[in-house]
Amino acid sequence: MIDGAAKDVAQILGHIPALRRYARLLAGDAAAADDLVQDTLERACAKWSLWRPGTDLRAWLMTLMHNIFLNRVRDWRHDDGHAALEDGPEPAHEPMAHAPEMLDLHRALDRLTPALRSALLLVTVEEYTYAEAAEILQVPIGTIMSRLHRARETVRVLMEGPTDAQRTHPLHLVKR
Repeated sequence: MIDGAAKDVAQILGHIPALRRYARLLAGDAAAADDLVQDTLERACAKWSLWRPGTDLRAWLMTLMHNIFLNRVRDWRHDDGHAALEDGPEPAHEPMAHAPEMLDLHRALDRLTPALRSALLLVTVEEYTYAEAAEILQVPIGTIMSRLHRARETVRVLMEGPTDAQRTHPLHLVKR
């Protein structure tokens, strides 16, 4: 018979492939993803008493990973040698200037803010419901829906380029 600790380890081990997939998409490269998974597993071991048996272990692990990732992004943003994530280069006016980037989904995902990328990946890749993703990211469900819309639209524009309407009318009309 398997004792409690071995059973807990077996439960966690079953979620490593999903953790690695999510980490790879969040972090952007294999080495950073492996570090993120390792840090998540270490935190899970250290905080194991906080997990409530009967709740979704995978969602709890994803929440830990997401928080670790956000802490790294915050640390990176506050490093004087780096620009803020929102401070990207202005888009070129030449439509073909960034064609290779627009065709590469991975690069398009890299250009999303961490909040948009996390919401998009949890719902589309990890197949969490909006409610589950909201719980993992600790935001209201409406925020998840908004982030998904913005993320999908951003990826679409990066992959296909702006529509004629967006090029000629970059501002949205608001009803009064």
